[in-house]
Amino acid sequence: MTVLYDETHGTPPLPTFSAVVLAAGLSSRMEGRHKLLLPVDGEPAVRRVVHAVLGAQPQEVVVVTGFNAHAVFDALDGLPVEFQPNPRYRDGQMTSVAAGVAALRAACDVVMICLADQVLLESRDYRELIDAYAAMPRGSILVPRFEGQRGNPVLFAASYAPEVVNGHVNPGCRKLIAEHADEVFVYDAASDRFTVDMDTPDDYARVVARVEGRSGSGGERATPRLHREAG
Repeated sequence: MTVLYDETHGTPPLPTFSAVVLAAGLSSRMEGRHKLLLPVDGEPAVRRVVHAVLGAQPQEVVVVTGFNAHAVFDALDGLPVEFQPNPRYRDGQMTSVAAGVAALRAACDVVMICLADQVLLESRDYRELIDAYAAMPRGSILVPRFEGQRGNPVLFAASYAPEVVNGHVNPGCRKLIAEHADEVFVYDAASDRFTVDMDTPDDYARVVARVEGRSGSGGERATPRLHREAG
């Protein structure tokens, strides 16, 4: 990725990014409820997530739909996003990643793959990852981590897009990290928000409690760090 320097201020601008929000899953562990439609602080979980992504000022946002697609569409009514249906959503998350990346139209430096059930993430968290990506001495893939646990979103250079679309590269799998060790950096984040999602009823209860302030802000560490992932 090439980032031009701003001659006026002497510092490079942050890379531009586009976001793919994965909202196609079956919610199979949520005991019959569609997790993306569950209320979190007065709005559907998926709307809360997309609001936060939009607040980070991406070039564009593509929301990939599958299971219960019409309800997801309705939950996001009025938001400036593009929708991309994935008729193969039952075949696994990678099909949704490929569909979403293929639907991107705006030029950007970086693609961010976001999970629609990470409702604790805020706009500043997504911007933090862009800052971290820009600070990498080299490499083209960034994976956040908190206290040894891998998190999301995963970021990768837009130059990977054709390989992702063709199914040759899965930006979230461990095989990719092993095969591209020199290109992958692990970002040790200061918050566990990057590792918290919402798969089960218990997860949902814990997330709601945190959002409503009943259980504090969760794990925090003082200083985030960058590491290259070992092969």
